[in-house]
Amino acid sequence: MTAFTRFAHSRASWFFLTGSAIALEAAALYFQYVMKLDPCVMCIYQRLAVFGILAAGLVGMTAPKYRIIRILGVLGWAISATWGLKLALALVDMQNNPSPFSTCPFLPEFPAWMPLHEWFPAIMLPTGMCTDVPWQFMGVTMAEWMVVAFSGYLVVLLLFIVPILSGSNKPSLYK
Repeated sequence: MTAFTRFAHSRASWFFLTGSAIALEAAALYFQYVMKLDPCVMCIYQRLAVFGILAAGLVGMTAPKYRIIRILGVLGWAISATWGLKLALALVDMQNNPSPFSTCPFLPEFPAWMPLHEWFPAIMLPTGMCTDVPWQFMGVTMAEWMVVAFSGYLVVLLLFIVPILSGSNKPSLYK
């Protein structure tokens, strides 16, 4: 078994995934409450996608030696990162090509049985507009940075998918 596969089967690899998602969530809250940048609906949806990556990391951390747990973690990671990238690309398009026909709603469209914006308004209630670009770093908007972040999650997933899904690290008689 290679060192790469051993790392993919370790709790530390899932800890890094979880830690990176926590860092992104902390940055989002810093932008919202310290820098006073209002999140839009698409920002809230992307925040939820990052929470999905965080949850996938926590699932993987529970028992990374078991293939089924790693598969569940990978599925959550892949779905959340892909959805987040789709949202980030849509937000970049809205900001670069503003149109009165392509706008986002003021309130998120969560299911009636799970109104996250009512349960957790400090984290999930949007207060900004999707077409606003209130912040840039090195000429790149926050939405464009999220494209980079979600793309990075998907690239790392592609690098780790085979080692993560490979068999257990128990010695085999047939090697």
